[in-house]
Amino acid sequence: MDTFGYLFQGLMVATDPMILLYALIGVTVGTAVGVLPGIGPALTVALLLPVTYGLDPAGSLVMFAGIYYGGMYGGSTTSILLNTPGESASIVTALEGNKMARAGRGGPALATAAIGSFVAGLVATLLLAFVAPTVVKLALTFGPREYFALMVLAFVTVSSAFGDSARKGLISLFIGLALALVGIDQLTGQARLDFGVPQLLDGIEVTTLAVALFAVGEAMIVAANRHGVEDKVTAVKGSVWMTREDWKRSWKPWLRGTFIGFPIGAMPAGGADIATFLSYAAEKRAAKRPEEFGHGAIEGVAGPEAANNASAAGTLVPLLTLGLPTTATAAIMLAGFQQFGLQPGPLLFATNPDLVWGLIASLLIANVMLVVLNLPLIGLWVRLLTIPRPWLYAGILCFATLGTIGANPSPIELSMLLIFGVMGYLMRLYGYPIAPVVVGLILGPMAEQQLRRALSISQGDVMTLVSTPVSAGLIAVAALALIVPMIMRARGKGQVLSQMASDED
Repeated sequence: MDTFGYLFQGLMVATDPMILLYALIGVTVGTAVGVLPGIGPALTVALLLPVTYGLDPAGSLVMFAGIYYGGMYGGSTTSILLNTPGESASIVTALEGNKMARAGRGGPALATAAIGSFVAGLVATLLLAFVAPTVVKLALTFGPREYFALMVLAFVTVSSAFGDSARKGLISLFIGLALALVGIDQLTGQARLDFGVPQLLDGIEVTTLAVALFAVGEAMIVAANRHGVEDKVTAVKGSVWMTREDWKRSWKPWLRGTFIGFPIGAMPAGGADIATFLSYAAEKRAAKRPEEFGHGAIEGVAGPEAANNASAAGTLVPLLTLGLPTTATAAIMLAGFQQFGLQPGPLLFATNPDLVWGLIASLLIANVMLVVLNLPLIGLWVRLLTIPRPWLYAGILCFATLGTIGANPSPIELSMLLIFGVMGYLMRLYGYPIAPVVVGLILGPMAEQQLRRALSISQGDVMTLVSTPVSAGLIAVAALALIVPMIMRARGKGQVLSQMASDED
């Protein structure tokens, strides 16, 4: 069966009424979460992990993907009207979008962001459907050496791509790898780092760690900064609809942003933040009116927003085909797969094709749902910005606690929720990224297993890890992945910061 056949089969699964309901819930919650400053899709998916434990796997994963897409959509509202990017990927949108809002053109800014996200999401999801089978065919040739090299690549990419310091990212990763050692050794059967606590023999629950780090830690850091200055929402004036001139200036940036964002999202060490910075730089170079940049150029909203959403679809390529998460939300979605006993990778396409293709097809439907939700209901999303933060984060804490109790009613589990929550607070306080800890816990046991298999086959020869072109190539890419994101981020941010400095002058 070709890609079109699989995609048609996936559409049959995705149009099931219950799957459609899960998709609608996901995009609605994701949009609401994206609008609220400081709450990202990773936090929301982490909160829902324990709640969806007993639900249908396909529906739950479709809902998680809908939250991911919806969070990307909703983040533009906060950036444009509040000048407060919820995530690093929305920084560029705030730079031009808020200037448009202050000039009374907040409606067209929101419209070009929503329509650009729709175009990018649609095109990028189709690209995902055609690229994924090719990557799967390549991955089916992997042995233990190649898989271990792939795990090394994953470790390096999440350590270097998250946060502003590769050193801090690596420290966070090693914390996750240390937590992955807790429990029974898969080879010898010996207990490791259990400290005499029987509940730790099964290892650290990924769900508990994710909820604690993302939800509890975030609530603590917000509570610690409760005396900060209140943000002021810029009202949407005039019509939300774009003029003919706005359409003319936006459609090319939408397409350019799509084809910049998708490959960067699909690359290890990619991510939406790098894609948006590069898209902004490309639009500034291609603009017929470069003097408007920094004063509310619509191209500076259209291109980066398209790149933002295209990178979200691109992120699913390594996640679904290789089990390789390149963003914080992808790491939590990987935990969601494992929660249902599923391991993303080439075998998932063979053992659960309906699930995979149904998930891909549901993203096409979710994109249509999102554009319908975003444009007519913009007034409703803006009202969400008025929710007091103490109420919001108190609710998050209650939800996190109840979800953990529901999934695993144990005093030890609640104690770990508190301990890891404090750890998440301290990591945020000192600038250490959270996602590498979760990735280390999830992929650590898999990397250890593949390393042991490779060394057993070669009778302890370490050079076997780079003895094939694929494994050596992946290790080389891992080395580049440690350096390239820092250079790309420095170049992209340098251009944006120089623009901001020139605006102030």
